[in-house]
Amino acid sequence: MNAAMSLVLGTTNAGKLRELAELLEPQGITCCSLAGLVGAIDVEETGSSFAENAALKASQQATALSRWVLAEDSGLVVDALRGAPGIYSARFSAPGATDARNNSLLLERLASQPAAARAAHYACHAALSDPTGRIVAVSSGVCCGVIADRLVGAGGFGYDPLFIVPEYQRTFGELSPAVKAVISHRARAMRAILPAIGLWLLPRGQPAGD
Repeated sequence: MNAAMSLVLGTTNAGKLRELAELLEPQGITCCSLAGLVGAIDVEETGSSFAENAALKASQQATALSRWVLAEDSGLVVDALRGAPGIYSARFSAPGATDARNNSLLLERLASQPAAARAAHYACHAALSDPTGRIVAVSSGVCCGVIADRLVGAGGFGYDPLFIVPEYQRTFGELSPAVKAVISHRARAMRAILPAIGLWLLPRGQPAGD
Protein backbone atom coordinates (compact mmCIF):
# COMPACT_ATOMS: atom_id res chain seq x y z
CA MET A 1 0.00 0.00 0.00
CA ASN A 2 1.02 3.59 -0.36
CA ALA A 3 2.22 5.14 2.85
CA ALA A 4 -0.41 6.98 4.80
CA MET A 5 0.26 10.44 6.13
CA SER A 6 1.79 10.52 9.60
CA LEU A 7 -0.20 11.58 12.63
CA VAL A 8 0.99 13.55 15.62
CA LEU A 9 -0.41 12.41 18.93
CA GLY A 10 -0.89 15.52 21.04
CA THR A 11 0.88 14.26 24.15
CA THR A 12 4.35 13.83 25.62
CA ASN A 13 3.14 11.02 27.87
CA ALA A 14 4.96 7.83 26.89
CA GLY A 15 2.23 5.62 28.31
CA LYS A 16 -0.47 7.30 26.26
CA LEU A 17 1.70 7.20 23.14
CA ARG A 18 2.24 3.47 23.54
CA GLU A 19 -1.47 2.78 23.97
CA LEU A 20 -2.51 4.94 21.02
CA ALA A 21 0.25 3.72 18.72
CA GLU A 22 -0.83 0.11 19.25
CA LEU A 23 -4.34 1.00 18.14
CA LEU A 24 -3.15 2.89 15.06
CA GLU A 25 -0.63 0.30 13.91
CA PRO A 26 -3.21 -2.01 12.27
CA GLN A 27 -4.38 0.98 10.22
CA GLY A 28 -0.90 1.38 8.80
CA ILE A 29 -0.71 4.93 10.11
CA THR A 30 2.60 6.07 11.57
CA CYS A 31 2.60 8.38 14.54
CA CYS A 32 4.79 10.28 16.95
CA SER A 33 4.31 12.24 20.15
CA LEU A 34 5.10 15.87 20.88
CA ALA A 35 8.24 14.89 22.81
CA GLY A 36 11.17 16.59 21.09
CA LEU A 37 9.03 17.64 18.14
CA VAL A 38 10.27 20.92 16.68
CA GLY A 39 7.51 23.50 16.57
CA ALA A 40 5.31 21.89 19.23
CA ILE A 41 3.75 24.37 21.63
CA ASP A 42 2.40 24.32 25.17
CA VAL A 43 -1.37 24.57 24.94
CA GLU A 44 -3.14 26.08 27.91
CA GLU A 45 -6.05 23.84 28.85
CA THR A 46 -8.64 26.56 29.42
CA GLY A 47 -11.66 24.47 28.47
CA SER A 48 -14.38 23.64 30.97
CA SER A 49 -14.68 20.02 29.83
CA PHE A 50 -12.63 17.13 28.49
CA ALA A 51 -14.14 17.72 25.04
CA GLU A 52 -13.19 21.39 24.96
CA ASN A 53 -9.63 20.72 26.08
CA ALA A 54 -9.17 17.93 23.53
CA ALA A 55 -10.30 20.25 20.74
CA LEU A 56 -8.03 23.06 21.95
CA LYS A 57 -4.98 20.81 22.05
CA ALA A 58 -5.65 19.28 18.65
CA SER A 59 -6.43 22.54 16.85
CA GLN A 60 -3.63 24.67 18.31
CA GLN A 61 -0.93 22.02 17.87
CA ALA A 62 -2.06 21.33 14.30
CA THR A 63 -1.86 25.01 13.45
CA ALA A 64 1.59 25.34 15.01
CA LEU A 65 2.94 22.22 13.31
CA SER A 66 0.96 22.33 10.05
CA ARG A 67 0.30 18.63 10.54
CA TRP A 68 -2.55 16.29 11.37
CA VAL A 69 -2.95 16.07 15.15
CA LEU A 70 -4.98 13.70 17.29
CA ALA A 71 -5.38 14.99 20.83
CA GLU A 72 -7.27 13.67 23.78
CA ASP A 73 -8.17 14.87 27.21
CA SER A 74 -8.98 12.34 29.86
CA GLY A 75 -9.22 11.94 33.57
CA LEU A 76 -10.82 10.38 36.58
CA VAL A 77 -14.31 11.35 37.73
CA VAL A 78 -15.16 10.37 41.30
CA ASP A 79 -18.81 10.54 42.36
CA ALA A 80 -18.12 11.17 46.06
CA LEU A 81 -15.90 14.12 45.14
CA ARG A 82 -18.58 15.71 42.95
CA GLY A 83 -16.73 14.82 39.78
CA ALA A 84 -13.21 15.70 40.95
CA PRO A 85 -10.45 15.46 39.97
CA GLY A 86 -12.04 15.59 36.49
CA ILE A 87 -10.28 17.88 34.04
CA TYR A 88 -7.70 18.61 36.74
CA SER A 89 -6.70 14.94 37.08
CA ALA A 90 -3.08 15.47 36.00
CA ARG A 91 -2.60 18.36 38.43
CA PHE A 92 -4.98 17.26 41.20
CA SER A 93 -2.54 17.72 44.07
CA ALA A 94 -0.75 20.78 42.63
CA PRO A 95 0.63 22.19 39.38
CA GLY A 96 3.42 19.89 38.25
CA ALA A 97 2.03 17.09 40.41
CA THR A 98 3.34 13.53 40.26
CA ASP A 99 1.25 10.37 40.04
CA ALA A 100 2.32 9.49 43.57
CA ARG A 101 1.12 12.79 45.04
CA ASN A 102 -2.15 12.67 43.12
CA ASN A 103 -2.86 9.13 44.27
CA SER A 104 -2.00 10.02 47.85
CA LEU A 105 -4.40 12.97 47.82
CA LEU A 106 -7.18 10.89 46.30
CA LEU A 107 -6.82 8.26 49.02
CA GLU A 108 -6.83 11.01 51.64
CA ARG A 109 -10.01 12.60 50.26
CA LEU A 110 -11.80 9.23 50.18
CA ALA A 111 -10.47 7.89 53.49
CA SER A 112 -13.86 8.17 55.23
CA GLN A 113 -15.85 6.73 52.33
CA PRO A 114 -17.02 3.09 52.40
CA ALA A 115 -16.55 0.87 49.35
CA ALA A 116 -20.16 1.44 48.29
CA ALA A 117 -19.49 5.19 47.98
CA ARG A 118 -16.27 4.99 45.98
CA ALA A 119 -17.75 4.70 42.48
CA ALA A 120 -15.82 6.44 39.72
CA HIS A 121 -15.22 6.40 36.01
CA TYR A 122 -12.44 7.26 33.64
CA ALA A 123 -13.51 9.53 30.78
CA CYS A 124 -11.75 10.34 27.53
CA HIS A 125 -12.61 12.74 24.72
CA ALA A 126 -10.58 12.80 21.50
CA ALA A 127 -10.40 15.31 18.65
CA LEU A 128 -8.76 15.08 15.23
CA SER A 129 -7.55 18.27 13.56
CA ASP A 130 -6.37 18.84 10.02
CA PRO A 131 -3.18 20.90 9.46
CA THR A 132 -5.19 24.14 9.32
CA GLY A 133 -6.58 23.67 12.83
CA ARG A 134 -10.03 22.52 11.74
CA ILE A 135 -11.55 19.80 13.93
CA VAL A 136 -12.83 17.12 11.57
CA ALA A 137 -13.82 14.38 14.02
CA VAL A 138 -14.47 13.86 17.73
CA SER A 139 -15.20 10.87 19.94
CA SER A 140 -15.52 9.84 23.58
CA GLY A 141 -15.23 6.77 25.79
CA VAL A 142 -15.78 5.84 29.43
CA CYS A 143 -14.80 2.98 31.74
CA CYS A 144 -16.63 2.57 35.05
CA GLY A 145 -15.04 1.33 38.24
CA VAL A 146 -14.42 1.75 41.96
CA ILE A 147 -11.55 3.43 43.81
CA ALA A 148 -9.49 1.02 45.92
CA ASP A 149 -8.32 1.83 49.45
CA ARG A 150 -4.67 1.20 48.55
CA LEU A 151 -2.39 1.05 45.53
CA VAL A 152 -2.44 -2.33 43.79
CA GLY A 153 -0.36 -3.23 40.73
CA ALA A 154 2.63 -1.64 39.05
CA GLY A 155 1.27 -1.34 35.53
CA GLY A 156 -0.27 1.61 33.75
CA PHE A 157 0.13 5.17 34.96
CA GLY A 158 -1.79 7.92 36.72
CA TYR A 159 -4.58 6.59 38.93
CA ASP A 160 -4.45 3.08 37.40
CA PRO A 161 -3.24 1.31 40.60
CA LEU A 162 -6.33 2.66 42.42
CA PHE A 163 -8.97 2.06 39.74
CA ILE A 164 -10.72 -1.29 40.18
CA VAL A 165 -12.63 -2.67 37.19
CA PRO A 166 -15.51 -4.66 38.76
CA GLU A 167 -15.76 -7.17 35.91
CA TYR A 168 -12.19 -8.29 36.55
CA GLN A 169 -11.84 -7.47 40.26
CA ARG A 170 -8.46 -6.03 39.38
CA THR A 171 -7.07 -2.53 39.14
CA PHE A 172 -5.86 -1.07 35.88
CA GLY A 173 -2.42 -1.38 37.46
CA GLU A 174 -2.84 -5.17 37.50
CA LEU A 175 -4.52 -5.70 34.14
CA SER A 176 -2.43 -6.50 31.08
CA PRO A 177 -2.02 -3.98 28.25
CA ALA A 178 -4.02 -6.35 26.04
CA VAL A 179 -7.04 -6.13 28.35
CA LYS A 180 -6.72 -2.38 28.75
CA ALA A 181 -6.60 -2.04 24.97
CA VAL A 182 -10.14 -3.42 24.91
CA ILE A 183 -11.87 -1.90 27.92
CA SER A 184 -10.16 1.40 28.78
CA HIS A 185 -11.82 4.75 28.27
CA ARG A 186 -8.99 5.84 25.98
CA ALA A 187 -9.15 2.68 23.90
CA ARG A 188 -12.90 3.11 23.47
CA ALA A 189 -12.54 6.74 22.40
CA MET A 190 -9.74 5.86 20.00
CA ARG A 191 -11.65 2.97 18.43
CA ALA A 192 -14.60 5.30 17.92
CA ILE A 193 -12.46 7.81 16.02
CA LEU A 194 -10.39 5.28 14.03
CA PRO A 195 -12.77 5.26 11.03
CA ALA A 196 -12.40 9.03 10.72
CA ILE A 197 -8.60 8.80 11.01
CA GLY A 198 -8.56 6.23 8.23
CA LEU A 199 -10.89 8.32 6.09
CA TRP A 200 -8.72 11.41 6.33
CA LEU A 201 -5.18 10.02 6.51
CA LEU A 202 -5.17 6.85 4.44
CA PRO A 203 -4.71 7.28 0.69
CA ARG A 204 -8.09 7.56 -1.01
CA GLY A 205 -9.48 4.16 -1.89
CA GLN A 206 -7.16 2.31 0.48
CA PRO A 207 -9.21 0.37 3.08
CA ALA A 208 -8.03 0.53 6.68
CA GLY A 209 -6.00 -2.50 7.74
CA ASP A 210 -4.88 -3.49 4.20
